[in-house]
Amino acid sequence: MELTGKQRAQLRAMANGIDTIVHIGKDGIGENLIKQTDDALEARELVKCRVLEASMLTAREACETLAKLTRSEPVQVIGTRFVLYRESHNKNKKDKIVLVSGRTR
Repeated sequence: MELTGKQRAQLRAMANGIDTIVHIGKDGIGENLIKQTDDALEARELVKCRVLEASMLTAREACETLAKLTRSEPVQVIGTRFVLYRESHNKNKKDKIVLVSGRTR
């Protein structure tokens, strides 16, 4: 799913109020980090990540790689932090994110 500019803006605004829950350290992006991110995306849909100083990756590199590996959409990269979005497959999830329509007038 390709996000529109309006949808990215909506998700960026929502991301301001969430805590960073994925931290990428010197070991980079391994199987455990991918699983942690995948689980977080399924539970929350919007996840804030941070690249620690010890990492060999830039935030942009980590964002692109992790988005590809988790089939998520990059929303924003600022400094050492980035935000990913993926719609949850759980149809019973009560707090699903409803994105604005991508249509323009």
